[in-house]
Amino acid sequence: MGVIIRQSIKGTIVNYIGAALGMLTGFIVFTGFLTPEEIGLTQVFVRVGVLFASLAQIGTNSSILRFFPYFKDPESKNHGFFFWTLIIPFIGFIIYLSAFLIFKNFIADFFSKESALLVNYLYFTIPLGFFMLYQIVFEINAVVLHRIVVPIFVKEIGIRLMLLVFYLLFAFHYISLTGLIIALCGTYGVAACINLGYLFSLRCISLKPNFSIAKHLRKDFLYYTLFLMGSALTTAIIPNLGSFIVASQLGLAFAGIYVIAQNMATTIEIPSRSLNAISNPHISQTLKDNDLIATNRLIKKVSLHQFLVGSAILFAIWTNINVIFQIIPNGENFISGKWVVFFLGISILLHTSLLVGGATLALSKYYYFSLFFTLILTVSALVFNVTFISIFGISGAALAALASYLIYHTMVLSLVYWKLKVSPLSWAHLKTLIIILVLFGVDYIWKQSITQVVMQYFEPSVWITVFEALARTIVLGGIGFLSVYFWNVSVEVNALVKRVILKIKQKAI
Repeated sequence: MGVIIRQSIKGTIVNYIGAALGMLTGFIVFTGFLTPEEIGLTQVFVRVGVLFASLAQIGTNSSILRFFPYFKDPESKNHGFFFWTLIIPFIGFIIYLSAFLIFKNFIADFFSKESALLVNYLYFTIPLGFFMLYQIVFEINAVVLHRIVVPIFVKEIGIRLMLLVFYLLFAFHYISLTGLIIALCGTYGVAACINLGYLFSLRCISLKPNFSIAKHLRKDFLYYTLFLMGSALTTAIIPNLGSFIVASQLGLAFAGIYVIAQNMATTIEIPSRSLNAISNPHISQTLKDNDLIATNRLIKKVSLHQFLVGSAILFAIWTNINVIFQIIPNGENFISGKWVVFFLGISILLHTSLLVGGATLALSKYYYFSLFFTLILTVSALVFNVTFISIFGISGAALAALASYLIYHTMVLSLVYWKLKVSPLSWAHLKTLIIILVLFGVDYIWKQSITQVVMQYFEPSVWITVFEALARTIVLGGIGFLSVYFWNVSVEVNALVKRVILKIKQKAI
């Protein structure tokens, strides 16, 4: 777990730098210079590309994680495993490109009524999806080699920097809307090329496959990949389904408002990106070794630390939600997405904290159940979105995600515990939940007392509001941290704190 924590900390630092750039783009440039309709257009366009790329993987990302241990051999450059990770996604791309061209009229009709502008750029999603596909494939190859920092840097900082530049060029009328769409495609093309160059620089990959090993594993790999095609639906459709249906039923302007709220909520999942990227290969190895005790211990720790950090982020966002909409440019145009942040934040916290259970199932010999659960998740999400959006508007999309994930994870965790006798849940999760709920109560009392006093003694202004929010968040965050430490919620957190204190004492001496 020490290796996982060290590498995930490095990855998380990069993730949060990228998040800062994303916030600058999403909460300053978007809201300050783009109309809700332009935000909706560009973001739904990118999400269509993500959908295309994720489906074209046909489960390759999970297949790489599961089967790499069988090919692993540094001396032979892993028996040319990289070759297969190039060919299979390309086959998937051809399949889904054919489906896209066959059903292009249906797709256009889906968006034409309320989001006709998007239809003009549907064909641009083909190169976008292709570049995204291989950017992801090259990143997963780096993950199994335990080299995540550079690919994460490319994804979280490199891509965001390029996007920030292009959005600013559009905002100041140096490029047209079509130019911006082309630039979005090119950004992911550059990212894919950088990741490919980095992989070759490691001198751990080869394009010469070992057919004898591939033949031995061909049947298992084929079955696994076919079943895991369904998991691509979970990864791609569920997070983006809400924005698609909002754009279809309510229009691009409402989709833009939804996306801004979604961007706030998705900051909760940032730690899970590096934590899961590092932990999944280790989970795969423990399952291959049939060491279920190690598997159980590992997934509990991964889930707990994601729940700890995610809960803290959700607390910080929701207790300051009105302040956030007050300080972002044109916040009054986007505050209707307030409850999207709340419900989507809870659903993301639930999903990211329990996602390791689904990963364990997908990497185990019972992977074929993943397809069944994924189909239930997809159908329930579709039904809930269509129903809830018509009743609750954009907040209905967030409620649909929460309801779908509750059903999905309940089934997945039940099966994982039944078949493998492992579970990501522990008493430490309950301790964390109690701490967070108590902090929400303290926050309410603070706002009814101390905040009111501050506003009486000082002339109300944005700066006073921000200062009070920062002070309140820091104080309550400190109380929460001390509660986690003294209640011994996490052995790893306590050990890390003790090491830091020891180093400070040694330097003081």
